[in-house]
Amino acid sequence: MTEHKVKTGSAGLAPGGKAPDFTLPRDGGGTVSLADSAGKRLVLYFYPRADTSGCTREAIAFSRQKAAFARAGADILGVSADPVTAQDAFKAKHKLTVALASDETHRMLEAYGVWQEKSMYGRKFFGIVRTTFLIGPDRRILQVWPRVSVDGHAEDVLAAVKAL
Repeated sequence: MTEHKVKTGSAGLAPGGKAPDFTLPRDGGGTVSLADSAGKRLVLYFYPRADTSGCTREAIAFSRQKAAFARAGADILGVSADPVTAQDAFKAKHKLTVALASDETHRMLEAYGVWQEKSMYGRKFFGIVRTTFLIGPDRRILQVWPRVSVDGHAEDVLAAVKAL
């Protein structure tokens, strides 16, 4: 298991700090908000794009561990800038069990500091930097994993949740 103790997130959001509030449209209709996880821990993971290889592996890994997270008192929410229709198709195609939310406006992505300039093949563009936040029942940030490597990540986060 890889240790990912980090002092600060991309927006300067650090353990002990208050997690920014949000309300977003979610898969299957309706909305999801930070308040929905009041009294529980929330694993909030940001992924660049639905149905790409890394994002699919990450979502499947979190889905596979969903029951273990629930037993440890944690909800899981994946967020990207994809429209809800893309989230629904992604969830159905891969039989995902975790909740997925859409932030097409980028407001929440910017509040969490994950909407950043990226570069690929010499081309610069804005996109989501794969990041995970563990938020406590009091809405305080407990841990941040910036620039996540997908393999083994869900297991690392689960270990952190269980260690609390």
